[in-house]
Amino acid sequence: MKDKSTIYIFIDEDVKPIAILESPVNFELDTTRLVDGQHTLKIVSRDPSGKEGIRLVPFEVRNGPAISIEGIAENAVVDGIVPVMINAYGKGDQRNFLIIGSETPQSIPFWVFVLLIAFVGWAIYYCVTSPLELLNK
Repeated sequence: MKDKSTIYIFIDEDVKPIAILESPVNFELDTTRLVDGQHTLKIVSRDPSGKEGIRLVPFEVRNGPAISIEGIAENAVVDGIVPVMINAYGKGDQRNFLIIGSETPQSIPFWVFVLLIAFVGWAIYYCVTSPLELLNK
């Protein structure tokens, strides 16, 4: 009789396991063979007495190019003409990182303009009032 548990590893709803191993296990999941999106890792363990345990681990695969969108959010309510900027870039592989195209240009936030106008207004006020204070002394 075996004294170790047997572990069956499934991806999504597959009926055929991708691996059958004895515990303890170190396992490398190759996500390059999976399509991008939501998946479930299903681990079934059977102990030497025949009892089974199941563990489901949901995960998301993003091996494809990263996609960045600015100008519209998910489930947004929009009206009229909406300017949308889309950038997609590959990440390379684990040995090489692709730097070209990996930065998404973004518009300047509104609050930066407000701070800039406030600073320029303060600077003009300071320049106008400072010489008057020196003359009063």
